[in-house]
Amino acid sequence: MITIKSEHEIELMRKAGEIVGNTHKYLKQYIKPGITTKELNDLAEDYILKSGATPSFKNLYGFPGTICISINEEIVHGIPSMRKLKNGDIVKLDIGACYQGYHGDSAWSYPVGNVSSEVSRLLEQTEQALYQGLSAVHAGAHVGDIGYAVEQYAKKCHLGVVKELVGHGIGTKVHEDPDVPNFGKQGTGPVLKEGMTIAVEPMLNLGTAEVYMLDDDWTIVTGDDKASAHFEHTILVTKDGYEILTKR
Repeated sequence: MITIKSEHEIELMRKAGEIVGNTHKYLKQYIKPGITTKELNDLAEDYILKSGATPSFKNLYGFPGTICISINEEIVHGIPSMRKLKNGDIVKLDIGACYQGYHGDSAWSYPVGNVSSEVSRLLEQTEQALYQGLSAVHAGAHVGDIGYAVEQYAKKCHLGVVKELVGHGIGTKVHEDPDVPNFGKQGTGPVLKEGMTIAVEPMLNLGTAEVYMLDDDWTIVTGDDKASAHFEHTILVTKDGYEILTKR
């Protein structure tokens, strides 16, 4: 069921989103070669708790970490570990925070040290794909309009569009209706209404769009082991457009 949020609920989601955005800003200074993904995970948990929220992803569906940390060909749901970041890596931090029962959710992809021009382009174009998708959002538009905008831009950039993983509604649960795919046809899917809150999150690959899951039953990787990028904002649908709730 798709829910329309009240003004009070929207205020709580703004606060949850603010905490998520601030957690990203806080962690960015630590993204350097040599740090472990567990260290980033623990820094995130400490920051979220000190901000008066709880980590949305900890134990969600049994996930063992506080945030999802995925490197290079890992698309999403990477489990924090003693693995160290290396110069030239892409690291994707997917962060969720729950404030008084309402969730914020945002993923961002970061270069580690000096990355190749190809990787730099992937990051720039995937971030731009997010804003292409958001540009289609306003009350009266369709969910398919978002996916169409993302997919057309990704095709122009010759990037693989992950179709097995989608954006989603968000509120008192991390994942609510509707699904928000990164592909689609204009004028199809649920109608966007003022007061809806959704997470839009393009996941684009340098190579194939095909993916598979590792033996840990969590980490999703590209089918050809080429790099992937992931950018996500939680937004509020407004009459004339949208409001980003997870501003960085």
